[in-house]
Amino acid sequence: MSTPSVLESGLPEAASLSMRPASLVMDLERLGSLHQSRLSFMRSLVRRIMRERWQIEPQRFDLDADGYGTVIYRIRTRSDLFSFVLFSQYLAPEKRNDRVIASEWDLTMALCEGEVEDAYVDYLRRNVPLQEAGRLDAKVMVLSRANRSVRNFDSVVDALAHGRQPEIAQIAKVGYLYRTTAVYGSGKLGMADWEKVSRKHPDFARPFAAEMFTCFMLRNFSLQQAEFIARRRSPATAVALEPRLKRYFGIGNSTGLGMAPYLINHPQLISRWVEMRELALARILASAPVAAERLERLPQLVDRAIRHLEENFTEDEWQTGNNQRVLADLQALHEHLDRHPLQSWQPLLEWAQRHASLQGEELINCILLELHPDLVDELEDRLALPEQLELDPEMPVIRLKALIETSYDWALAIDFNADGAQETFWYRSEEKQEPRLGNCSLDEGREKQMPLGIGYLVQQCYQRITEYLAEHPQHKVARFLLRHPEQRGIVRRIQGMALTHYGEIRANLLDRDVLPMHLLRCKLSFFGVSKFDPRSRLWVRNTMFQGAPLLEDIGHPFDDDWFLPLAPTQEKS
Repeated sequence: MSTPSVLESGLPEAASLSMRPASLVMDLERLGSLHQSRLSFMRSLVRRIMRERWQIEPQRFDLDADGYGTVIYRIRTRSDLFSFVLFSQYLAPEKRNDRVIASEWDLTMALCEGEVEDAYVDYLRRNVPLQEAGRLDAKVMVLSRANRSVRNFDSVVDALAHGRQPEIAQIAKVGYLYRTTAVYGSGKLGMADWEKVSRKHPDFARPFAAEMFTCFMLRNFSLQQAEFIARRRSPATAVALEPRLKRYFGIGNSTGLGMAPYLINHPQLISRWVEMRELALARILASAPVAAERLERLPQLVDRAIRHLEENFTEDEWQTGNNQRVLADLQALHEHLDRHPLQSWQPLLEWAQRHASLQGEELINCILLELHPDLVDELEDRLALPEQLELDPEMPVIRLKALIETSYDWALAIDFNADGAQETFWYRSEEKQEPRLGNCSLDEGREKQMPLGIGYLVQQCYQRITEYLAEHPQHKVARFLLRHPEQRGIVRRIQGMALTHYGEIRANLLDRDVLPMHLLRCKLSFFGVSKFDPRSRLWVRNTMFQGAPLLEDIGHPFDDDWFLPLAPTQEKS
C-alpha cells in the first residue's frame, strides 16, 4: 500500500486500513461498473438541504395555461441567498432534439447568486435560451436546458386534470417528465468559475454541488408545472400528485462524450473520489463486530436491489445483459444468505469476488456503504481538493523512470503496435466544441487529437528517458526536458500523479474497441444517477433524483433512505 501524501485523504487510517489496490480499482471496466452510493453528489446535496432546512419558495410563477413563461425560485440556505431562474417556451416537435446540435429547448435555466432584479431577468431572458450562443456573467453559477418526455408529460397532465393519478407502470418505464441535455458550470460562457463558487459559496463547495442542485430544482419544477397545467385545464376536477408517486419521479439526463474527457483531464480529483469510496469500504470491513440490525437489514436491501433492477427498462441489448447478470448475482446472494447467515462482512465480499459479475460486486459494495452512514457520510467533505500537477525539475531522471515503472506499469504493458491499438482518436468538433471519436483508418484530423491517450504518452516518454539515461545517468529532469521539451506535460503529470493514492484510470483510450460508456458511467455513478439506458456506445440516458425528497418535504423528518428507489404500489380507487 502506498504512503498517504498531501493529495491523499490526510487521514492516518488510510495507511493502516486494507484498501483495494489500484491495479484492481482503477481498471476501466470496473470503473464502468460502479453504481450510485451514499457518497454520490446527489445524496450528499440532499442531506445538506434537508439537514439545514433550506428555504426554497417560488418568488415568481408567471406561466400561462400551457405552462409557458418565467419562474423564479428564491433559495435561502443557512448562510447565503440564491435565485433559480427558468424560462419555459413552446417547442415544435420537429425541433425537440437531445443532441448537442440542437438550438432550441422546452426549458432553459440558470442558477444565480443573490437576488435577481427585473433588469437582470431581462438580460437572462436574452441569453439563457440561447445556451452556448449566449453570453453570461459571473453572477450566474450554472446554465442548463431540458426537453420534455412528451408522452409521459402529456399523460400525467391528462390524468391529473381528470382527477386520477397517472399509471405507475408507465412512470416506472420512463421515470421523469423532463430530461436535461446539458448542465454547464465552472466558468463556461462567462459564468463564475469553480474557484469563486467554492470559495464564496460554501453551500456549493463540494464537487458539482451547484450543478446537482440545478437538476434538483428542475425536477421539482417539472412536477409543479404538470400540476399547474392540470389545474388550469380543469379546475373543477384536477388533483395533485400523490406524494409517494410524486417522489418516484426523477429528472432524466442525456449524456454523451462531452463528459468523458473530464475524467482524464482531472486525474487527481478522480483519484480522490475513488479513494474516498474505497476508504469508506475499508472502514466498513475493519469495523467489528457488525451490529445485528445491520446484518438483518442486508437481505432487505438485496431484495430492494432485485426489485429495482426488475423495474429497470432499456432497449439496449448490452445493458439488458448487464442488468440480467446483476439480477442473477443478487438472487444467488439472497439464496446464499438464507443458507449461510453472516457474522461479519468479509465473507460477503469474498463471496462477491468469487461469484458475482463486476457490476454485481460493486452494487454489493454500495449496499454495504448504505448500511454504515456513520462510517461513510463524513467523507463527503473530503471529495474536493486543489489540483496541482506541479513539475519537479530537480528530480533525478532515474527516479522519474522508477516512478513510471511503479505507477504506470499498466501503460508499459500495452502493445501499441498491436492491430487496432492506436485506431481511435479523440478530437473536439469545431462547430460545438464538444468531444468526438475518430477512426484513424476512416477519418481525417488525427493531427488535432486531444491528448487523452495517457498510456501511449507515458510509454513514449519512458522510451525517451531510457535512451537519455544511457548517456546521462546522473542528470535531473530539468536537463532531460531541455533535450525533450515536448515531454514537459506528461512528465509533470507523472510526477503529480505519483502523489495520489490511486493514480490514473488504467486503459488504452486509443484502442479500436475502447468503450467510452465506461467513462460516462464512472462519472455518472459519482453524480448519483440510476437506470442507465445506453442509446449507442457514445451516449446514455439515465435518471437523477428518483425517490428523493420534494421541496415540500424540507423541514420534515428525513431518514435519507432513497437508495435504489422502487415504484410505489398503485392504490385502488
